[in-house]
Amino acid sequence: MSHIAYVNGRYLPQKQAFVHIEDRGYQFADGVYEVICIWNGVPADYQGHLVRLNRSLSELKMRAPMSDGALTSVIQEVIRRNRIVKGTVYIQINRGVAPRLHNFPGASVKPSIVVTAKHGAGPPESVAEAGVKLITQPDQRWGRCDIKSVGLLPNVLAKQAAYEAKAFEALLHRPDGTVTEASASNAWLVTPDKVIVTHPLSNAILGGVTRATVIKIARAAGYKVQERAFTLDETKKAKEVFLTGTTTFVMPVVQIDERQVANGAPGTIALDLRQRYRAFLDDLTETAWDA
Repeated sequence: MSHIAYVNGRYLPQKQAFVHIEDRGYQFADGVYEVICIWNGVPADYQGHLVRLNRSLSELKMRAPMSDGALTSVIQEVIRRNRIVKGTVYIQINRGVAPRLHNFPGASVKPSIVVTAKHGAGPPESVAEAGVKLITQPDQRWGRCDIKSVGLLPNVLAKQAAYEAKAFEALLHRPDGTVTEASASNAWLVTPDKVIVTHPLSNAILGGVTRATVIKIARAAGYKVQERAFTLDETKKAKEVFLTGTTTFVMPVVQIDERQVANGAPGTIALDLRQRYRAFLDDLTETAWDA
């Protein structure tokens, strides 16, 4: 079966799906994106992803190529044509096609949009059961990490460094030692007195949609959650460390650089939150498109 993509009004086999060479997403990384987890044929945290997508567009003064309702119809059709049961949908919106000038093109230039899908959502459960290794990397990203921009080169370099070190992810930190997040996920720790901590929302991190849901799940389960800055030193001394993301769900961390986290086994709180998040996914119904 061919993978089918939506590109500017047309559904095409992916091998025939292209954007123009003067598309500003290609030339300037002048675009935004979202990745949505599809579970049992329906989306997780769909409204949260729409809200973040529209916020990213607004922050870059870029107009949406279609209404939320029309975009939902496109996503549903891409899911149907690709027969996605468990997988992901990728949405990218660029400012459009125009001669290469740094300033924005005129109002007549229409934004471009691509929607694709693929089967499979994240690593197997065995990875979470074993826990993962992180390496630390300096946070060299731009000052507006709250915008989900396609300009991800610093993230790519950090992720490549993790890959070369046979690590799952790169934990990013500022010169003063403050941990912001990982290259493609939000970072958390659990203090010795069992308080769950994650970096507060700001321009320094991407406000993860899964992050927001895990905060709700944790508080509903009776855990104390703090949104505050924390340091690399505090992270390495934590009772537990874990990551959250659209495809990682809740991922326990057992090692940072050459130092194991606590006893080197996945933390009980992280594993409990992962189970609770998986239950949240399993309970999704068609109302997930509206809720």
